[in-house]
Amino acid sequence: MSTPYPFTAIVGQDDLRLALLLNAVSPAVGGVLVRGEKGTAKSTAVRALSALLPAVDVVAGCRFSCAPGAPDPACPDGPHETGTGVERPARMVELPVGASEDRLVGALDIERALADGVKAFEPGLLADAHRGILYVDEVNLLHDHLVDLLLDAAAMGASYVEREGVSVRHAARFLLVGTMNPEEGELRPQLLDRFGLTVEVAASREPDLRVEVVRRRLGYDDDPEGFAGRWADEESALRARIVAARALLPQVRLGDGALRQIAATCAAFEVDGMRADIVMARTATALAAWAGRTDVLAEDVRQAALLALPHRRRRNPFDAPGLDEDKLDDTLEEFGAGDDPDGPDPENPESPEDPDSDPDPDGPGGGGGQPPRDGGPDTPPPPTTDAGTDTDPGPQGADEQPPPFGDEPARAEAGAEDGQPGAGGGGGEQAAVRAADPFRAKTLTVPGLGEGAAGRRSRARTEHGRTTGAHRPRGALTKLHLAATVRAAAPHQVARGRSGPGLVVRRDDLRQATREGREGNLVLFVVDASGSMAARQRMSAVKGAVLSLLLDAYQRRDKVGLVTFRRAAAEVALPPTSSVDAAAARLESLPTGGRTPLAAGLLRAHDVLRVERLRDPARRPLLVVVTDGRATGGVDPVPSATRAARLLAAQGTASVVVDCEAGPVRLGLAGRLATDLGGTAVTLDELRADALAGLVNEVRGVRDMAGVRGVRGAPGAGKRVA
Repeated sequence: MSTPYPFTAIVGQDDLRLALLLNAVSPAVGGVLVRGEKGTAKSTAVRALSALLPAVDVVAGCRFSCAPGAPDPACPDGPHETGTGVERPARMVELPVGASEDRLVGALDIERALADGVKAFEPGLLADAHRGILYVDEVNLLHDHLVDLLLDAAAMGASYVEREGVSVRHAARFLLVGTMNPEEGELRPQLLDRFGLTVEVAASREPDLRVEVVRRRLGYDDDPEGFAGRWADEESALRARIVAARALLPQVRLGDGALRQIAATCAAFEVDGMRADIVMARTATALAAWAGRTDVLAEDVRQAALLALPHRRRRNPFDAPGLDEDKLDDTLEEFGAGDDPDGPDPENPESPEDPDSDPDPDGPGGGGGQPPRDGGPDTPPPPTTDAGTDTDPGPQGADEQPPPFGDEPARAEAGAEDGQPGAGGGGGEQAAVRAADPFRAKTLTVPGLGEGAAGRRSRARTEHGRTTGAHRPRGALTKLHLAATVRAAAPHQVARGRSGPGLVVRRDDLRQATREGREGNLVLFVVDASGSMAARQRMSAVKGAVLSLLLDAYQRRDKVGLVTFRRAAAEVALPPTSSVDAAAARLESLPTGGRTPLAAGLLRAHDVLRVERLRDPARRPLLVVVTDGRATGGVDPVPSATRAARLLAAQGTASVVVDCEAGPVRLGLAGRLATDLGGTAVTLDELRADALAGLVNEVRGVRDMAGVRGVRGAPGAGKRVA
């Protein structure tokens, strides 16, 4: 086994180290989610923590790591007699992104259960991680149903495996640690809430600290054992402190004053549910034990809030995580714990704990102590705002009537590249405008039946969903179709010598259930950012519509990409990714102006889709073209755009054109483009899921007004409104 990097040798990352140590002291905190850019020691810190955990006693030969002093009565390998066991190090089990459900929870051999009457269970990773650490790198890329399973097991302390009426239960208590890079996509808020704590990490911008990181890493790579030996004393001291904090934890008192502060803080930040209150209480208690105290202080509540609340305030992927610390301080001061008769006296400056019991957090090992209140040199800089997103909309192009023929827009935008305003609003560079408020968009789907990654958009054959048929199993049987199995076995009962009740089932009779659910797609947005889109200040509404579709893509587990075209070319503003908030940020700062190279935009989309088909052939694409349909850029703009659209249609790409044309006279160019693409066209108004409901309400309103006028004797009273 390779020598892990010492935990005490990690430079900076105070919040990360503290969150991991608190979970080591009290696994009931609920694990930690580590968010941050690549190369910030996320995985290194988790692996280093496993070497600090105390060894565990297990029953000899038990695959589920039962404690010899209190074995699990329902252990599949039991029953075990209470007695002495063997000691082994605490395990750190890694869950790979591509793991199957059976690999996670274990596999129950249905074939042996039905054919031989033997309940054979092969433990999964949850059983291996019992009484240790379960580490999930890139947890945001894990399938949602797998995240649900492991979070349920972490919350209940047990794993349940059920296959066609045969069930197995075993204990699964572990320290759950997930790491993720937000650029690759966010977790759903419901899943974020299941992690006890969250930590944002970033590389230090302090040159001296960066130098020290490189120096230590190079030293470790040259001689791992020698490097670890130089930190052995610090590691031993930290390991002993974890053991002492665990022993002290049951004696820590959480007074009514601290509980009132916790409740007031969660209420002030409008956190949903009660899980945040419970996690904060457990975290504050662990903080007190870690500091060697038996009373929870206001500083513990404050630190617990900073670790437990930021990720619970995200309502959608476009909300920035974080906590207003001034508001937090005001809440804690307003609901101070000083009136707790049994708590520490706020007038007494002496602390009940021994000041020498807390090692210096700035010492060689860092110790994982509480970080300074105002942050340290590793505190990430505040997020910067794109200058284009906070400015007022710039001057728009001239608002003139569109030309009467398809080839005329070239004259309407003539001179646009020279900065001269054209008839179609194709003036020079236009400042970025803010997106209108997002709305609930209608569901756009890919026709047919796919086999892509699980999601919520288009129909697909999946492992989970409604049963639609049966087939012979290809490989291991996972989902038994009982009725089909019985039908396959029934004709052979006489030949198999059945003499009594029951059914003789052989392996050849078993049938795998075919299930249909939903898949996630690649939604590639092709957005027209030319001058004609800036006319009548339409870009704000267009951005709001795309933002609504991005939110819909997030909820349906899609990958998204963004291609824009303006002036003389098209560019990939965002390669396909699972991070819809990255797409929203690129969209917000998108400028407009110039001609409309529609053909270039479609051809660039074709290139992006070709590459993505090679990377992930099972994920079907959905092309969403947002334009008014005008083509004015390039050589022979209209015929070129037609050829590019028909090229995409020939490859079977599902397409939707969002028609952004406005004004009293409309040419229907977007509709023609949709026909060439072999797709459909919808207007901005039709894109709203509540468009029909709004129309119904409008008609009802007209009826109500007609009724009122009828009562008052107004003209037209009593006429039926169609």
